[in-house]
Amino acid sequence: MTAVALCDPLEALPEHEAWLRTTLHARLGNRDEVDEVMQEVAVAAANQSAKAIPVEKPGPWLYRVALRQVMLFRRKAGRRRKLLAGFGERAAPSEEDNRSRSPMDFLLSEERRGEVRDAMSQMSEKDRQLLMLKYVDGLSYGEIAARVGVTASAVQSRLHRARAALREQLIERGS
Repeated sequence: MTAVALCDPLEALPEHEAWLRTTLHARLGNRDEVDEVMQEVAVAAANQSAKAIPVEKPGPWLYRVALRQVMLFRRKAGRRRKLLAGFGERAAPSEEDNRSRSPMDFLLSEERRGEVRDAMSQMSEKDRQLLMLKYVDGLSYGEIAARVGVTASAVQSRLHRARAALREQLIERGS
């Protein structure tokens, strides 16, 4: 029988932080919210570490913790919205400085980005997350599989369906 390698989730967090942030951004869409949820993930990892209970696969464990924290964050945000009903929503963060490009290039790229964002917003969170892990973070099927906790072939087929769904959304919009 082989020994199972156990890992302290707090020590493993820095290694997994980048893809976790991508996953959270796919679900939340706001950097401030991602930061807030990542703090809660770090607290959960610290609590697990303090209990001296190591985990076998820190990537999938952190993924499950992150999803739970997203759910808790959304509940809290929903309660906050109800409480603040009638008050103005928070202003969107400013876009990056694009002064170095020509105005036409800027407008075209912003229009394309907006169409892709709109199309992705119509997709399921899982599809959006897989596309971001693949094309924003540049992860391989195996790396995505290890982080999400599924097989590489499942990632490959899900990505195929997600790309097809995105393509269909963009075609419907006339892009």
